[in-house]
Amino acid sequence: MLTLKIVSIFAVNVFLLALMPGPDNIFVAIQSLSYGKKHGLATVLGLVSGCLVHTLLVAFGVSALIKNSEFIYSMIIVFGATYLFYLAYKVYGSEIQIDLKQSNAPKLSLIQSYKKGVVMNVLNPKVGIFFLAFFPAFLFSNSISVSNQFIFLGLVFALITFIVFSTIALMASMLHKFSATNSQLFWIKWIQISVFILIAFYILWSHFYSYF
Repeated sequence: MLTLKIVSIFAVNVFLLALMPGPDNIFVAIQSLSYGKKHGLATVLGLVSGCLVHTLLVAFGVSALIKNSEFIYSMIIVFGATYLFYLAYKVYGSEIQIDLKQSNAPKLSLIQSYKKGVVMNVLNPKVGIFFLAFFPAFLFSNSISVSNQFIFLGLVFALITFIVFSTIALMASMLHKFSATNSQLFWIKWIQISVFILIAFYILWSHFYSYF
């Protein structure tokens, strides 16, 4: 039986992650600013298509391991939380820069914009690692196969990402004068860190609380 509470928590986390400034959504904004909304939306479709590819790879590659071993499942959960803590640490040690004014990218057709989004996502191993770290903690049913649950979560992830990134593309023309102050960047940085840490703690708590 589908647990709406777990899926809802997953959806909220995905929404927060999609909003956080990163190479994908900033690239979407730059494409939209440089070549128009259609190119921004084409890039979004490419990125989302890449997410679906990673979803299938994780679903059919990891689901068998989870199905056959509770220990391996627990280790994947620990790996997932550890990876999110690592991402928080990387953000802590990084310099956040948001500049939507400059773009020297060559002109592209809509198909090329779509393909670039696909390639950016599919060839980025960090996306697959993130899915591997993130999805297992949100398995929501004992009666639905693990692979189908992964696919469902991947579709939810793709849908929310599409909505958020498309909104960014449509609003990009309003952001061409945006230049974040040091104070704004400070809060953006710590919001990112907090989201990664909170999700990591949730992943650990949701899986191991019954052992205590």
